[in-house]
Parts: sequence; C-alpha cells; structure tokens
Amino acid sequence: MKKQIKTSLPSVQNNQIISTYGMGDDAILNQYMREIQKFPILTAEQEYEYASNWVNNHDNISAEKLIGSHLRLVVSVAYDFKNYGIPISDLIASGNMGLMQALQKFEPDRGFRFSTYAMFWIKAEIYETILNNWSLVKIGSSANHKRIFFNLAKAKKALGITDTYLTNTQTKQIANYLDVPEKEVERIATRISSKDISLNAPVSNDSDAKDILSNMADPNINIEENIEQIEFKRNGYALLKKHLAELSDRDREILQARRLKTPADTLEVLSKKYGISRERVRQIEEHAFSKLQKAILADTGQF
Repeated sequence: MKKQIKTSLPSVQNNQIISTYGMGDDAILNQYMREIQKFPILTAEQEYEYASNWVNNHDNISAEKLIGSHLRLVVSVAYDFKNYGIPISDLIASGNMGLMQALQKFEPDRGFRFSTYAMFWIKAEIYETILNNWSLVKIGSSANHKRIFFNLAKAKKALGITDTYLTNTQTKQIANYLDVPEKEVERIATRISSKDISLNAPVSNDSDAKDILSNMADPNINIEENIEQIEFKRNGYALLKKHLAELSDRDREILQARRLKTPADTLEVLSKKYGISRERVRQIEEHAFSKLQKAILADTGQF
C-alpha cells in the first residue's frame, strides 16, 4: 500500500515539504515548520472542491493543496507523541504517510471533513512507527500495557493531572479511568513521560505563526477507540520475536540483558559471564541493536 501511495502522487511525494525523512537537525526541522505555514487553511467548500477533483479527476494540483493545508495537523499529532523515544522528524514523516493514505481513501461525498478522516490514518501510521521501534517493545506486550502506553496522557488530561511523576492517589485515579491494575499504571508511567502539548502552541517562533491545531479533527468522532483496535492488531511484537531469533545466541542474550531486561545487567556482570571485556560487551550490544533495528524496519518497508 505504501509503495502504491509513493507512486500514485509523484508531484506531491517528490515535494520536499512532504518528504521529511532525514531531517537531521533542529535547523532543518524549523525550516520545515516555517514552510508548512505557507499552505493556507482551507474552508469546507474549498476542501470539498479539491477532494472531489482528486477523487473524480485524479488532479494532482488539488491533491497538493489538500495535503499541504493539513501538514500542520500532522505536526500537531506528531508532537503529542514526542516523548515516546522516536525523533520528531520520523513521527512527522510517518504522519505524512498516513495523510497520503487518507487522501487515497477519502470519500468527500460522505459529509466528513478531511481532517477528521485524516486524523485516523495519521495516528495509525505514527502508532505503527512507535510499535515497530524495538526499543519500546519492553514497555510490555499485554493489552493492558498497550492501553496504558497509548492513553496515559489522555487519562491525565481528563483527570486534570499535570504532574510528571504520579502520586499513589493519581495512579489509582488513572487505573480506575483506564480500568487497569494500579501496579501496571505505575510501571508504565515510570518509563514514559507524556506531557500534554498546548492546543494553542505555535508551530514556530515567528510572531505571526498560527497554532498547530488549526486543522483539528471533529471532536465528536471517537478516533482513539478505533485506533486502539487497529493498534492491537499490529505485528510489532511478532517482528521483534522473529528478528531476535535471527541473532546469534550470545548476541541475543546480551541484547536482551542490556535492553529488554529490567533492571538491565551491567557491562561488568556480562563481561564476567562471557569472559570478554566490558568494551566488547558494549560493541556486541550496539551491533546487535543496529542489526535488529534494520531488520525490523526493512520488514515493514521503512528502511
């Protein structure tokens, strides 16, 4: 599906504004933020016109206008997940792919705004990127773990909790809200820091910058529940298990001991266990990590 999207909209996909993979520093990212401000926010009538032209006539100019006007929406969603251990540029790139998928499937005559429909696909792509990043798999594989992981920030906001570190009372409140055990909330909350982003936060430091949620989706559509159902079906854990098995026994054991175990074994402990230097243990860990990450990304078509 992703390959089809890349080839079906050549003028859009080749646009530097859309292709955000490889944004390696703050300067480039800030430039991107400034560039997307140049795309005007569309009225409902303009949105319908452009969407209809794309669906009925496959008009690339209309597609570019529709996509461009919603790049701010992608950024706003990406920043909601900025504390999950993934570079913000990668989250934006994934969200942009979701935006492209939304354009492929959008039916303007059904009466929904494009932003409402696109939100679903943007989050789905970002969720997939997070799940496919092996370092986050240690968060846990159960449905409760994933439910907490992706809904902790939402629960804190609903309960009016602004603290980074939860008290026992706050942990109990969140557990009741999400209908999960308190111990699991405590466990997941200690590993992630999900700060809410202001709905009125500007996308750049420019004095005339607009807020990043200018194209926010219809709040009456419960996108979160639909995304959560899709997320449960993702194959992130199966991919991790598959590619871990491809490593040598020693590489796999060291990687698991250093990255997937809580608390992680020290370099000293592992150097004594395998009869090698601490530096050699570190090198094996880094090599195994790189090999595993590349294999997973290649398996998902992102490498």
